[in-house]
Amino acid sequence: MTEQNINNMTSENPEENSFNPYALIFKYLVYWPWFVASVLVCLILAFVYLRYQAPVYNVTASVLIKEDDSRNRSMGAAGGALEALQSMGGFSMSNNFDNEVEILQSRTLIKKVITNLGLYISTGEKRFFGYSTPLYKTSPLEVYMSPEEAEKLEDAIKLHLIYTTDNHLKVKVKFVLNEEKQEIEKSFDKLPVVLPTPTGVLSITIQDSLLTEWRKKNDGDLRLITTINPPTAVAKAYGEDLSVEATSKTTTIAQLALQNSSRQRAIDFINCLVTFYNQDANDEKNEVAMKSAEFIEDRIQIINQELGTTETQLADFKQKSGLTDLTSDAQLALEENSKYEQMRIENQTQIRLVEFLRDYINNPANTHEVIPANVGLQDKDLSQLIDKYNSMLIERKRLLLTSSETNPAVVNMNTGIEATRHNVQTTVASVLKGLQITKADLERQARKFEGRISNAPQQEKEFLSIARQQEIKAQLYIMLLQKREENAITLAATATNGRIIEEALPDKYPVSPKKKMVALAALVLGLAIPVGFVYLRDLLKYKIENREDVERITTVGILAELPKCEKPEKGAIVIRENKNDIMEETFRGLRTNLLFMLGKDDKVVLFSSTQPGEGKSFVAGNTAVSLAFLGKKVIVVGMDIRKPGLNKVFNLSRRAEGITNYLSDPENVNLFDMVQRSDISPNLDILPGGPVPPNPTELVARDVLVQAIDQLKSRYDYVILDTAPIGMVTDTAIIGRVADMCVYVCRADVTPKAGYEYINVLKNEHKFPKLATVINGIDMSKRKNSYGYGYGKKYGYGKGYGYGYGYGYGYEAEQNKKGRGK
Repeated sequence: MTEQNINNMTSENPEENSFNPYALIFKYLVYWPWFVASVLVCLILAFVYLRYQAPVYNVTASVLIKEDDSRNRSMGAAGGALEALQSMGGFSMSNNFDNEVEILQSRTLIKKVITNLGLYISTGEKRFFGYSTPLYKTSPLEVYMSPEEAEKLEDAIKLHLIYTTDNHLKVKVKFVLNEEKQEIEKSFDKLPVVLPTPTGVLSITIQDSLLTEWRKKNDGDLRLITTINPPTAVAKAYGEDLSVEATSKTTTIAQLALQNSSRQRAIDFINCLVTFYNQDANDEKNEVAMKSAEFIEDRIQIINQELGTTETQLADFKQKSGLTDLTSDAQLALEENSKYEQMRIENQTQIRLVEFLRDYINNPANTHEVIPANVGLQDKDLSQLIDKYNSMLIERKRLLLTSSETNPAVVNMNTGIEATRHNVQTTVASVLKGLQITKADLERQARKFEGRISNAPQQEKEFLSIARQQEIKAQLYIMLLQKREENAITLAATATNGRIIEEALPDKYPVSPKKKMVALAALVLGLAIPVGFVYLRDLLKYKIENREDVERITTVGILAELPKCEKPEKGAIVIRENKNDIMEETFRGLRTNLLFMLGKDDKVVLFSSTQPGEGKSFVAGNTAVSLAFLGKKVIVVGMDIRKPGLNKVFNLSRRAEGITNYLSDPENVNLFDMVQRSDISPNLDILPGGPVPPNPTELVARDVLVQAIDQLKSRYDYVILDTAPIGMVTDTAIIGRVADMCVYVCRADVTPKAGYEYINVLKNEHKFPKLATVINGIDMSKRKNSYGYGYGKKYGYGKGYGYGYGYGYGYEAEQNKKGRGK
């Protein structure tokens, strides 16, 4: 047994195997043609990539973003006027530096630059091999499409232009319409031309001076490629290539950097960007000022109208209230009210007197009585008439003293008295009515002055309110006139917001593509691809391939590594006596290691595997033959009673008798009557499995199995048990009680790694006294690659032999298979 085998058998943990860098190097070194081919391919691809990539240059410029304070200081008196104007309307034009940086990078501003410079149309000179040389302002042919039509494009338009030496133009237009690719080809004999397309109108003009200059340097036809993209898409692309950053945290200087394949185009872009930035800033300031002017004019008109309305209201109020001066009018109202109150008292007195006289005169008892006079009547006519009436009555009474009622003079007197009395009554009624009219008039006048007196506080309040509104509007009118003049000053004092302090300057060398970096990346990628492929292939392998895979899974000792071999014409025995080929040598090594592990009294060796098809019967049969060639008396027992296979291994005739006959009826069956002699060696006998029983598990669990094995041990030096796959049925685990050692067979490129891990369960649970494994079917060409030696050409093997069958006991059945592996 080799030292490596002993170490593997005694090692407790597969992780204890140290990392072997030499093995790793040799593992990848054998694939050196892959590495060479991969590196060459990657370098060629890198060269092609560099050839088709236009050099990109970095153009930088520095712009001073002016802050509000510095701007106001530079404006002097206009700055103070601007501050006053800002405080008037509540608006502010303060600009934060970060905001201005964002504005410089805004797609809206960039789109204006793209449209103004026509950068959405790019023309390049077509080359047979390599990138298209950009022709910015140097193209002999100029293509134009309006930005409005270009914005509506579904995808970029490509024009292939060929201007021949005889001044003929061939145009091929490729575009997308309704998500379908279309193409138009036209020829023109004269320029300029207008080319209508479904996506828009194209115009092509020629620059004679540029064409002449181009033809001085080149021969043949002029071939150009023109691409027209939507301005918004181009603006987005330029925005990604543009960077605006502060030069430091303490300054307001922004550094603009643009990467572009044309130096001049990048310079023009940056200059135009700053120009439009200043223009937009000035337009914004002027817009605010213009809006302020409009607002001020509107307010002046409104205030002027409101001021006139207020003055009219004040005049109307004075006219309506009959006021000139509120204080003097109130004093006058008090005096007049007192006067009319006195007149009302006098009128009331006269009314009372006249009513008294009326009642007195109308009383029949006072018909011949004098009427009271001098009672204070103010009506002289009535007083005179009363005096006349009283005189007549006195005269009558004097006459009656000397005469009678029938005296003609008395009768005449009575007639005159009656007529005068009637006149008195009429006059009294007339005077009373006149007094009543005077009374009503006096009361009306008195109420008027009383109303003035009572309304004086309210009138004063209304008067003050109207007067206050008049004063406010007058002051506001004056202020607006002042602000109008200040706003006019602001409009005349607008300054640029950004000033270029370092003009746009391109770098001397392109920033991309970086040839050294691309070449280095190609070299690294060329080395990494084979490494990754080999690693990934190893990572995706789920089947055992070599000794390293077994050693990573288990610490169980490895008895041997059996190579693939050609299948014999008959049976499956591949070793011959007195031969020194590869198979004989490997089985001799297996035999040596097996005998080293077996003790003096150990005779029974059990062969099993994880699943069918791994060659356990093949290994068991050839191991038995190798022991027989050593001069040991050996018998091979077919304990795979579910699917007997020894007949195929030793090319025996199919006989029904076998071990199952004895196990079923040990009393009536002689065990040695079913043993068959082998024609390979006189020291080798075979005990087939026999007919398949209905109860294989119960059959091998009987004590008669122990009796059978004891009988065989008494006659043979070694008993080889070919059992069923222990990873699929329990028969082998039960048979294990009679075995001194278990040889667990796995097959390269057949045994799954996950299934093979069952050997660790057998080891940890001590299912067998001794446990070892054999790797079957190894591809020695891979082993040669890994370790630097091989036997393929010397011994003429190259095809492998695989022998297996399937089980159908609740597991996925496999079909019987014989394989010739490469």
